[in-house]
Amino acid sequence: MKQYLRLFDFSQKVDYKVEILAGLTVAMTMIPESLSFAILAGFPPLMGLYAAFIMGLVTAALGGRPGMISGGAGATVVVLIALMQSHGLEYVFAAVALAGILQILVGVFKLGKFIRLVPQPVMYGFVNGLAVIIFMSQLEQFKTVVNGDVTWITGNTLYIMAALVALTIAIIVILPRFTKAVPPSLVAIIVVFLVVLGFDIDTKTVSDIAAVSGGLPPFHIPAVPFTFETLQIVFPYALIMAGVALTESLLTLNLVDEITGTRGQGNRECVAQGSANLLNGFFFGMGGCAMIAQTLVNLSAGARARLAGIIAALTILVIILVGAPVIELVPMAALVGVMVMVAVGTFEWISFRIINKMPKQDVFVGILVAIITIWLHNLALAVLIGVIISALVFAWESAKRIRARKYVDANGVKHYEIYGPLFFGSVTAFSEKFDVLNDPEEVVVDFKESRVADMSGIDALNKLTERYHAAGKKLHLKHLSEDCRVLLKNAEEVIEVNILEDPHYPVATDKLA
Repeated sequence: MKQYLRLFDFSQKVDYKVEILAGLTVAMTMIPESLSFAILAGFPPLMGLYAAFIMGLVTAALGGRPGMISGGAGATVVVLIALMQSHGLEYVFAAVALAGILQILVGVFKLGKFIRLVPQPVMYGFVNGLAVIIFMSQLEQFKTVVNGDVTWITGNTLYIMAALVALTIAIIVILPRFTKAVPPSLVAIIVVFLVVLGFDIDTKTVSDIAAVSGGLPPFHIPAVPFTFETLQIVFPYALIMAGVALTESLLTLNLVDEITGTRGQGNRECVAQGSANLLNGFFFGMGGCAMIAQTLVNLSAGARARLAGIIAALTILVIILVGAPVIELVPMAALVGVMVMVAVGTFEWISFRIINKMPKQDVFVGILVAIITIWLHNLALAVLIGVIISALVFAWESAKRIRARKYVDANGVKHYEIYGPLFFGSVTAFSEKFDVLNDPEEVVVDFKESRVADMSGIDALNKLTERYHAAGKKLHLKHLSEDCRVLLKNAEEVIEVNILEDPHYPVATDKLA
């Protein structure tokens, strides 16, 4: 029982008022977004709300990051649109459930740690691109459909919408100067709601997007053939969805870590996300992942525990069951204003102040990731490209660091003291430093300040040995670190070297220790 209680972190000090109010605010901002994503993909609108409820409740209670909000996110829905159009809704449910299983496996095998490979410039680009997407997506609320064509609203409709958005933003900016007892976003939504209701103002409301009333999420086994052919159809979509969802969720987890100065549990979050998506596949949900915008709304409202996420999820369920008539009257302008302020708060403004102090390649990577995020709306792809480019830049810079100090000792033995890592990027420069034809009969290559990092390095040593052997000369390797020796031992069938044992000198690993 104690282990079960620790799972929910009940020992954490919780400000119940802040958590409850933050949860209500998050629910208000999540409903229209979840509905919009469901409609965008051609799903029944309630699928979005069911996903918001299931994802929010499971990840808030069991996830690895208190304060983080999950729901029916657009990043995962976009992946499923093609499957929906080609094979229908039942295959979507199967893909969502399979994606959940894959995510659980990632957590069980502790693969979530690989999110640490995302460099800071990639994070800057990802967050800044996301902020622009959040802002630009709000502009859709300033459009309407006339005779089947989507056009911008004009005249009094535009002025009223803009004025209400401005009022929402003003309340969010000004209220904290007087009191922080309640989340300013929730106050702004309530005030604008009352203004529109009291003055009978004609403006777009949640009901203009879709109806939000319904029952409990129904249990439903996906009606697909349980065959290998079905797996071939569903698996690619499930794999991409799982990857996109975990990338966005773990990046959100890192972002919350930075904001709160605490550390979440990535692998536990993977299991929670997978469990929630598995339930989505069997309870009529469209699946999802962490929602950065709603997470930032939650944090800006002061929430730091799990309770706010649970309250948000339960609020959505209550609204589905009984509260729809009221929520459908909430002005979209109020929600737009809240999300605009979220976009402003999401943007890493410090990146402008330090841009002239960052290496040029880091600036390039950050800008590229932001552009890809904005252009393709594919957060996972943007991050992947950023990580790959950063890795290539690192490899190039590391390859240039390979150096060799040369001298001949009193016994006529020539020494090459190598500095820098020997890996695939530096093997060419390494090989060019040796003068096999003019070297004496005995040569020592000293790796005291270097290490062999990969198979390319081993192959370079093998070729170097062959060159000296063909010239009738003897080559010794000296001061190889323990991990380098292991690499050479593993590759002893393809390489033949003479390692010079020297007990008077510590190997590199001993020195570092």
